[in-house]
Amino acid sequence: LITIGKAVSRHISGENCVKYYAQELKENTYNLTRMNLVMRGIIPQNIITRCADTLEDDWPVHEEGSDIDKPLAVDAVVSNPPYSLHWSNTNKENDPRFANYGLAPKTKADYAFLLHELHHLKADGILTIVLPHGVLFRGKTPKVYDAEGNLLPDDKREEGQAEGQIRANLIEKNNIDAIIGLPAGIFFGTEIPTIIMVLKKQKRTEDGVLIIDASKGFVKDGKQNKLRACDIRKIADTYRDRANIPGFSRVVSREEIRRNDYNLNIPRYVDSSESAEKFDIYSIMFGGIPNSEIDELSEYWQTFPSLRNEVFAEVDGKPYSTLRAGDVAAAILRNNDVAAYLNNYQQCFGTLRQVLYSRLVDHVETVKEMEAQDLISAHILARAERMPIIDKYHAYQILADKWQEIIGDIEIIQSEGVAACNVVEPKYKMVKDKNGLETEVQAGVKSRIFSFEMIQKQYFTEQLEAIKKLQAYIESNDAELNTLFENLDEDEQEVLLDDEKAKWSADAIKKATKEIITDLGFKGKAAKQQEQFLEYCFEDDSFEALLQTVVKLQDETKKIKKVIKELNDELESLTIEKIQGLTMLEINQLLELKWIKPIVTKIDALPGNMLLSLSEKITALNEKYATSFTDIENEIKASTNSLANMVNQLTGDEFSIIGLEKLIGKTQN
Repeated sequence: LITIGKAVSRHISGENCVKYYAQELKENTYNLTRMNLVMRGIIPQNIITRCADTLEDDWPVHEEGSDIDKPLAVDAVVSNPPYSLHWSNTNKENDPRFANYGLAPKTKADYAFLLHELHHLKADGILTIVLPHGVLFRGKTPKVYDAEGNLLPDDKREEGQAEGQIRANLIEKNNIDAIIGLPAGIFFGTEIPTIIMVLKKQKRTEDGVLIIDASKGFVKDGKQNKLRACDIRKIADTYRDRANIPGFSRVVSREEIRRNDYNLNIPRYVDSSESAEKFDIYSIMFGGIPNSEIDELSEYWQTFPSLRNEVFAEVDGKPYSTLRAGDVAAAILRNNDVAAYLNNYQQCFGTLRQVLYSRLVDHVETVKEMEAQDLISAHILARAERMPIIDKYHAYQILADKWQEIIGDIEIIQSEGVAACNVVEPKYKMVKDKNGLETEVQAGVKSRIFSFEMIQKQYFTEQLEAIKKLQAYIESNDAELNTLFENLDEDEQEVLLDDEKAKWSADAIKKATKEIITDLGFKGKAAKQQEQFLEYCFEDDSFEALLQTVVKLQDETKKIKKVIKELNDELESLTIEKIQGLTMLEINQLLELKWIKPIVTKIDALPGNMLLSLSEKITALNEKYATSFTDIENEIKASTNSLANMVNQLTGDEFSIIGLEKLIGKTQN
């Protein structure tokens, strides 16, 4: 409800223009829904909810006026009902929600929910519902048309069954607008793949049914699969444009669906499977790269017309080529068409930084999230679309990945003012007390908008470099201690390591050092004795020299850590002071650095990534046929002859020589 309300609101001027209707059977979920809506600032008058059984109690209804108690129609419906729920369809044949379509079977209420929602849709409204794939093909469909789509005589026709009949009626009444196949495992609690079915009461017959197979577009997020922003945008754009995209989407006519007996299973109409890898027999036997496989990279050759001949050399009179370029990546970058493309790309996106700065930084206190997102997205998509090969949705995802962080900062600045950029506040963490109870305790300080790390990299590089050098000393000492640790003999391990022989023992090292100090008769206080011990010249490779090295390294590390702590404390104080004193100019520069630079940098890198991908494809194609069967056969013959020559030089008794001659003959055969 909240998501669709937010989406609709961006197209409506004014506030509080969206009413929310929701019916829910489970009381806890019902209460959570109401609370969630109120917490999001939706006024009570616009929240119309009911705790009841949707399939048993038709709702919503008009509550006043001449249409009181008559079904209420809404502009948009979103639904994710329980899949294949058992329900009671007894005495519901005349229910106006189902009467014109048919009753869903008792064991599967999916179509009952769908028809309920369709019943409450305005003539120009839109309905989207998440369902299991089974609704696309379950149930015997009515036999009314033959394989060519011609009407059958009455005596040859057959009635459909439950879901099959409903599906046929939805097609014949032209209600199904689109079917979108989703990846498996994107909902908690179920691994089954699902679909979104989009329905309307009124749509043009010639529009057909748009079928989208979006099952391949996702990323892994723990155990779940997740649709990225670019995946969702591609689905939405494809639906809006009703685009036919090979392997992804196709508009299917009602006649074709009839010929398939109203079976809407997605693979019947859209083949999203990856083609099997091909192997050319001639290339396997004699070498060379088939031109037909080079042709499969046609989008690159069309974009860079001169590149193919610079990378490949054709074999005279044969449909095969060899790799001309030794360094493929370098050859690609030297190409004039590639250079022109890269220059054009820079010009195409040359204004992106200014657009982002103007929309976000210059108007940080007044920018509207939805409006800004739409305008910036349109800017990026339009420019990426002008550049061949570059996937515009990859560019869009770069913006989407950063957007929530940007909007989070903007919301803080708009609610608290730009002064929020100067705020340093405590940060907290959860810790367990001795009783195992978690308690929130302060764990340092943080900035409201800019991280300490960002400020330090921008303004305190000298201090960071000094700390980095000291940390390098510690790492060097640790590496030396690890080497000493690994080379200890058993007696030394027994004296210097802990009981598990897993690490140095501070107590054991202290005890061993004290014994040596006592034996050598060093005088003075403990600190003076320790100093004398560290300066003493012990015999190389002795236990005393080993112990002295360990103590030196550990003492030095301890002192460096103390200095680092002092420097870090000083740096933190400088950082806090800097944040609290940031000028407006510096704030704008930092906002650009935090929000805009990462987006621009990643979008600028897209052509390079694309060319690297091309280089890898060409290299893989060359390696695929680099060694032919003939090459292997010649190598075997050469190795055999070499072996025979070596064997001929061997000497031995009569029977050994006979055996060797037999071996040579077998090998040569």
